[in-house]
Amino acid sequence: MDKLPKIALPAIFIFIVIIIAISKSTVTIDSGQAGVLYKTFGGGVVTDEPPMGEGFHLVAPWNRVTVYEVRQQEVLEKMNVLSSNGLDIKLEASAWFEPIRNDLGKLHQEKGEDYISRVLLPTIRSAARSVVGRYTPEQLYSSKRDAIQQEIFDETQKIVSGQYIQLNEILVRDVTLPPTIKDAIERKLKQEQESLEYEFRLVTAKKEAEKVTIEAQGKADANRILSASLTDKILQDKGIDATLKLSESPNSKVIVVGGGDSGLPLILGNN
Repeated sequence: MDKLPKIALPAIFIFIVIIIAISKSTVTIDSGQAGVLYKTFGGGVVTDEPPMGEGFHLVAPWNRVTVYEVRQQEVLEKMNVLSSNGLDIKLEASAWFEPIRNDLGKLHQEKGEDYISRVLLPTIRSAARSVVGRYTPEQLYSSKRDAIQQEIFDETQKIVSGQYIQLNEILVRDVTLPPTIKDAIERKLKQEQESLEYEFRLVTAKKEAEKVTIEAQGKADANRILSASLTDKILQDKGIDATLKLSESPNSKVIVVGGGDSGLPLILGNN
């Protein structure tokens, strides 16, 4: 019984060491993640094998595993850039990206865990300054947003394509101009809109006037053709037709056939 405490203490110590060793030898990688293995006595970072996938893994306690997010991620960057005429522009852009899974070991070895701040963000800032410097504030404010966005993506892609990063999209979230420049552009755009509306009204009025002229000309031509075609004989025939219709009316009247000029009937009485 006296020897029991002397045996129990080393056993407890060994048990604790075993627990610590096991905890150091296991790695659980969550969904959307991958692990890069570092072999302390085996050449350092493993770059010639795929990274460790999701799930539970046993690792030698003297080795290390660095876990990376391999799903699509977004990073937002706010920066000051200069337009083509040297005005200070505030630009807010975000990038959708993900590390290339099969190159995760090389990314860890050459860039490190903070590859976003080391590689991606400086590249976005450089591309944005280069692209925005080609445009005037008016173009940035109105018509060139999509073109600027695509150009920033293209220039960023050229650089990060060899850095083990897959760039999926660049989104220009906001372009903020100096207040005085913004107000001047808005006034100019308003004046241009009003000018376009005035021109539209002029064109509409001109077309309406042309329509009225054409209709009047058509009526004049019709009357001229009708007048040219009305001979005395036709007038007499129309007068006889009118007389026949009047004679069928129940109202009392006196009709003298051939009593008027050119032989047209006269209506002498109508009660």
